[in-house]
Amino acid sequence: MSFKVTFIGAGSIGFTRGLLRDLLAVPEFRDIELAFTDINAHNLEMVTQLCQRDIDENGLNISIQSTTDRREALRGAKYVLCVVRIGGLEAFQHDVDIPLKYGVDQCVGDTLCAGGIMYGQRGIAAMLDICKDIREAADPNVLLLNYANPMAMLTWACNKYGGVRTIGLCHGVQGGHHQIANAFGLQKKEVDIICAGINHQTWYVSIKHNGIDKTGELLEAFEKHPEYSQTEKVRIDMLRRFGYYSTESNGHLSEYVPWYRKRADEIQDWIDLGVWINGETGGYLRVCTEGRNWFETDFPNWMKGDPYVYSAEKRSEEHGSYIIEGLETGRLYRGHFNVVNNGVITNLPNDAIIEAPGYVDANGINMPVVGDLPLGPAAVCNVSISVQRLAVEAAVRGDDKLLRQAMMMDPLVGAVCNPKEIWQMVDEMLVAGEKWLPQYGAAIEEAKQRLAAGNLIPTRDDYRGAARLKTKSVEEMLQDREAATRNAGEADKAKAAH
Repeated sequence: MSFKVTFIGAGSIGFTRGLLRDLLAVPEFRDIELAFTDINAHNLEMVTQLCQRDIDENGLNISIQSTTDRREALRGAKYVLCVVRIGGLEAFQHDVDIPLKYGVDQCVGDTLCAGGIMYGQRGIAAMLDICKDIREAADPNVLLLNYANPMAMLTWACNKYGGVRTIGLCHGVQGGHHQIANAFGLQKKEVDIICAGINHQTWYVSIKHNGIDKTGELLEAFEKHPEYSQTEKVRIDMLRRFGYYSTESNGHLSEYVPWYRKRADEIQDWIDLGVWINGETGGYLRVCTEGRNWFETDFPNWMKGDPYVYSAEKRSEEHGSYIIEGLETGRLYRGHFNVVNNGVITNLPNDAIIEAPGYVDANGINMPVVGDLPLGPAAVCNVSISVQRLAVEAAVRGDDKLLRQAMMMDPLVGAVCNPKEIWQMVDEMLVAGEKWLPQYGAAIEEAKQRLAAGNLIPTRDDYRGAARLKTKSVEEMLQDREAATRNAGEADKAKAAH
């Protein structure tokens, strides 16, 4: 069978290459058309070379259409995979460093909190342009598979305002599923789960082994686990107090709620610095920066390395290829997808983007009704949904008042900052992000005037955060090439190469 798949933001190192391997591991897909597009011609060229080499080494007769002309890449596409990071690492730096001046200490800053909200403002402006090109150039029945963060906000905007059928995809549920199985001393395939909520705050509401419910035993299993008891303290504490385990990492989760990162002298009590994702200040920014620098330096060696093998055994757990396989071949696939709620989770708003179990086959993508989330987890999700709704509407309208309200309602920003501090912080973030925020032209000019007028609230301009590690130079990374290469391949799992 033949159809066209387009990757937008294809200059993403790990994501594009890995998703392509997954897709071409499907035997029926050996004749599909592929198009890569990115605004960064240099990154696009490197990733295209690497992926084309993989294709050739696997004996397939596919030539990647690689172009910076997005509409040309989209022409006739039946499936579009979006892996962009709008603003790249330059904007990401602002998302982390400006809030730090006001005491808002983030590990990631790509989903909620000050960084995630501003990332959403950039992303939504770009995604609506992407959706326009998809509507006008792609197949009329096109499906947009969005991997870009902030997942819920972007998927919300594409479905409500972009006019393109969009499913959001993440691997958080799979990661937590592995952890839960490990905590019980079992294999993932031995543990059945139902997970529901919103992206990065999805809750394992049912955990069964051989038909026996083990949900109530999970806290003890995690508390006794030699590794997780040290690396997942936030998640374990949330499990202790809310009764259910949450999908996202210790570092991610710590910045979505108001309790674990609001006092600098307490942050170290809740995090672990062994791996960035366990809570390091600006940890994801650091590894993305190191990964980009290493990939650009070491690229010739990547081309000399072993190609990816396109086989079922090497296929990852990312949902994208399985969804396309289910729709095209009729094979049944069960995964967890981000969709407009419309009654799937009955005590979350219908307009919200929820993450819940779904089934895919030739009949389409079907989402069974989950029912009510437990009240505590639902309350946590509803706070975040209110922030997301404000942020989406702010981005679409270019309304900086709604943007500031989103910041005020954000759990961690609201726990750390007072309203005057939030207003000034937003002014700084708008001005710093001016070239990626076309919808905020008038608001940015007003913000510039306020910042130039002086009489500003004092900030900690040299503050590095409670748990900041140094970004390694290329020379330092050369001391462990294997670790540096592994990091570069994994660092853009949240789309940091656009």
